[in-house]
Amino acid sequence: MSKLPADPRLDGLFDLAMRDGVDIRPTLLRVLTDLYVQKPFHTREEETQYVELATGLIDAVDSATLAVVAARLRDYPATPEAVRRKLSARDSAPAREDLCELFFSASAEERRLILINLVPDRTARPLHVSPETLARLEASALQRNPSEFTRILRALLNIAPQLALRIVQDASGEPLVVACKSLGMAPAALQRILLFLNPAIGHSVDRVYQLAQLFDELSPEAAAHMLSIWRGSAPRKRSYTPANIDDETRSARSFASPSPRRMSRGGATPLRKGDRA
Repeated sequence: MSKLPADPRLDGLFDLAMRDGVDIRPTLLRVLTDLYVQKPFHTREEETQYVELATGLIDAVDSATLAVVAARLRDYPATPEAVRRKLSARDSAPAREDLCELFFSASAEERRLILINLVPDRTARPLHVSPETLARLEASALQRNPSEFTRILRALLNIAPQLALRIVQDASGEPLVVACKSLGMAPAALQRILLFLNPAIGHSVDRVYQLAQLFDELSPEAAAHMLSIWRGSAPRKRSYTPANIDDETRSARSFASPSPRRMSRGGATPLRKGDRA
C-alpha cells in the first residue's frame, strides 16, 4: 500500500500523538482530507488507504469536524463512495446536533473552518439593503447601543429575536461577521462595528484583525448558506423586510459619528494588525 505524501502538517500531528492526553483525530481527519482533495485522481492503493483511515476516524470525531470534512468532499468528484456513506450515516444519526447549535458551540478556529469550507448556497436570494439602513445599523454600534443594533439586525435578517441577540452578544465575533457579510456591509464599516459594539471583541485589536481577515475570506454565498441555516433553526413570530426598517426608523434621530479621525465615515482607514484601539 502506498504511503500518504510527506507533509509537515502530518509530521506535527504524529509528534502530538506521542504526547499523553492529546486527541489528534479531528485534526488528522481534516489534514488527510485536505491532502486527498489536492489531487484530481488517485491510484487504487491511495484510495484504499484514505478510505481505511477516514472511515475509521469519522466515528471518532466531533460534529464540527464532520461538517468541515463533508464540506470539503461535497464538490470533490473523486470522493470514495464508502466515505460518502459513512458521513451520511453519521449525519442522519438521531443524536445529530442542530447545525445552528453546532456553529455556535464550536471554537473560533472550528467556526472559521466551517465557514470557509461551507458549500455556497447559490440559490439563496441576496439581501437588498439600502445604504441608509446600513448606515443606521452602523451608527447604533458606534453609539454603543446594542439593543438598537439587535432590533435592526433582527429585522434585516428576518431571524428570531433570541438569535439576533445571540449574534450580537457572541464574544468571539464570527456570527457578527456572517451577519454583516450577508447584508453587504463594507469591510471598513465592519471593523468599526467590531470595535464599538461588543467590548469583548473591541478591546482586542488582534481579534478584530482576525475577524476582518475572516470577513475577506468568507464569500457572500457561504454567508447566505449560514443565514439559511440560522433561519431554519427556530420559528419567527413576525416577518420583516428591509423596507420595514426604512419606514420604521426614518424619523428616528441620527447618531453622531465617533470623534477619532480613523473612525469617521467616508474617510475610514482599514485597521492594521498592531494598531491600538
